[in-house]
Amino acid sequence: METYITYRVVTKVGRVLSLSLSSMETYITYRVVTKVGRVLSLSLSSMETYITYRVVTKTTRVEFDLPEYSVRRRYQDFDWLRTKLEDSQPTHLIPPLPEKFVMKGVVDRFSEEFVETRRKALDKFLKRVADHPVLSFNEHFNSFLSAKDLNKKQGLALLSKMGESVKYVTGGYKLRSRPMEFAAMGDYLDMFTQKLGTIDRIAQRIIKEQSEYLAELREYGPVYTTWAASEAELQGPLEGVASCMANCSSALDELTQEMSGDFLPVLREYVLYIESMKAVLKKRDDVHAEYEAKLEAASLRKEERPTAKQVPTDVEKCQDRVECFNADLKSDWDQWQNNKIQDFRQLLTGMADHNIQYYEKCLAAWESVIPVLQDKQPQETETEED
Repeated sequence: METYITYRVVTKVGRVLSLSLSSMETYITYRVVTKVGRVLSLSLSSMETYITYRVVTKTTRVEFDLPEYSVRRRYQDFDWLRTKLEDSQPTHLIPPLPEKFVMKGVVDRFSEEFVETRRKALDKFLKRVADHPVLSFNEHFNSFLSAKDLNKKQGLALLSKMGESVKYVTGGYKLRSRPMEFAAMGDYLDMFTQKLGTIDRIAQRIIKEQSEYLAELREYGPVYTTWAASEAELQGPLEGVASCMANCSSALDELTQEMSGDFLPVLREYVLYIESMKAVLKKRDDVHAEYEAKLEAASLRKEERPTAKQVPTDVEKCQDRVECFNADLKSDWDQWQNNKIQDFRQLLTGMADHNIQYYEKCLAAWESVIPVLQDKQPQETETEED
């Protein structure tokens, strides 16, 4: 199954305001490959506006009536899909969505940079769902990809039996202790959260310092240009240094954009992933606690009434839910760990490549100035000999 996303800005009543896309198309493929495009320009009126995403799906699966679909979805539709997946598949880890709200006055939600960052995150969300062996067959995912208009009210009360049983587990049951393997998961998530938080905090500080340094470089270079206009003998060297500063500024700008546009979003996605994983662990604990409580109650009844059934039906059902939770959670944990390893290998490789490119560009810029700076030396020596 293959899907791809483009997007446009529309008014509240649905009129297209502006659309300008690059020649590249944005694909979310069923397995691995993702090609991305971006909005080149947006034009907004004073009316209330929102972004819509065109999701195109190509598939050979028999549960789809057609081999290809093209639908438009807003962010709230993606949010609806994730909620439905959580309700109907409570034993599984649901991939996170990018955060909905942004701070007004700090981030413009219609800016090209913000829209592109969100599009990439939504692209990744759908790809992860499509790659999942269970979620990809969910009926709500099918509707999201194929229905022209989502009927969000339909089926709000039609949760699966598993979803319903988990949803109404109350806090009256308290788990004595997590099984060792799930306790290890929780400990790892706490440690991973701390590491990501530290890296994110330092990375943001580095980006801030780079931005400040970039502003200084952009102010620094033109000083040499204006100086060169009044120094005929030093005009070449001064203009060479000014050009070097411009090249270093450009290289630093690219490095800073890479960190803010590619590096930080991955960190934030995994912070949200950790929250999702902790939520599934909590639901597993609740079901396990319910099972322990019911099993203990059944044991007490057995002591009072020896002729009673050995294991009541409700206890057996609860045990089945625990075993289902355990199996699904362990499977999703393994897949998440594999995805994490691939994502961070790719992320760190990209970071290394961008830093190498930055320093190579700066080195090349400074090396190009050396001949210009040394050009006057032979002429000055010849003048002294004459």
